[in-house]
Amino acid sequence: MDTRNIQYFMAVYKHLHFTKAAEELGISQPTLSQQIRLLEADFGTPLFDRIGKKVVATEAGNLLWRFGEKMLQTELDAKTAIQELQSGNSGTVRLAVLPSDLDFHLVPLFVEFNTKYPGIKLQAFSSIQIQEEVLNHRVDIGIGLVGPPDKRLIQIPLGSEPYYLFVNSASELATRKEITLQEVMDHALVMYPKGFLGRDLVEEVCIKQGFELTTVMETATAASLLQLVSAGVGVTIQPKGLLRNYPERTDITAIPITDGTPVRHLELVYLADRFISSSHQQLTNGLIGFYNERNGS
Repeated sequence: MDTRNIQYFMAVYKHLHFTKAAEELGISQPTLSQQIRLLEADFGTPLFDRIGKKVVATEAGNLLWRFGEKMLQTELDAKTAIQELQSGNSGTVRLAVLPSDLDFHLVPLFVEFNTKYPGIKLQAFSSIQIQEEVLNHRVDIGIGLVGPPDKRLIQIPLGSEPYYLFVNSASELATRKEITLQEVMDHALVMYPKGFLGRDLVEEVCIKQGFELTTVMETATAASLLQLVSAGVGVTIQPKGLLRNYPERTDITAIPITDGTPVRHLELVYLADRFISSSHQQLTNGLIGFYNERNGS
């Protein structure tokens, strides 16, 4: 079977529209329709039902979609393996990372990686759905919060990081050696909006203790949260290491939270049945070493 036809099928399945799929593939709509008919003839069953202008995947189409990604990935793995055999250190690695880590923590590692392996192209994407990105073959490696065990994935712990209370250094709170989460609720709080991983993680701990977060202001970036703390608008709860990325922020003090400290646990994930290219392995090793060093392991 020609995997090109599988690519055609996947495009139609994605759009459920032959014209849009043909535009994405760069071929004519009649050519695409003909190739799908040939594929249906190979399987001996329709893959799509055409109901007027609507296109609906059949049960056979849904089954083929489940295996189609694996078929295309296997072909890509074979090509990658052969290319590496011919050219040595080269190739492309796609990496999905939590927004905060991509923005602040990993740039030094990317610079070092490029210096060591200039022939390897690194594509880094920001995402909060890390396991989903890996399982759907959109990226090769992911770094995110620890998820449930999944036999389809290799899951490597990258350590943990507690959340601290960040306050203006001129405030009375700055003299505290520690503070409870319940006490934090007595102060004006600025946080990410609901739906952001950092906010939801802290929210879960609060709910377990019998109360909910209340905020005076919400914003979507760490930099703006720190600016609000610096301006005296409120305090914020963030990962301990965040201030390392803002050495100029001497006007902010980090206070340990006791009695139910929010903690984020990170892991590196990739597909268990994927071909591990040398470029993939080099970046994986670099990421594990980077986080181990950062956590003092």
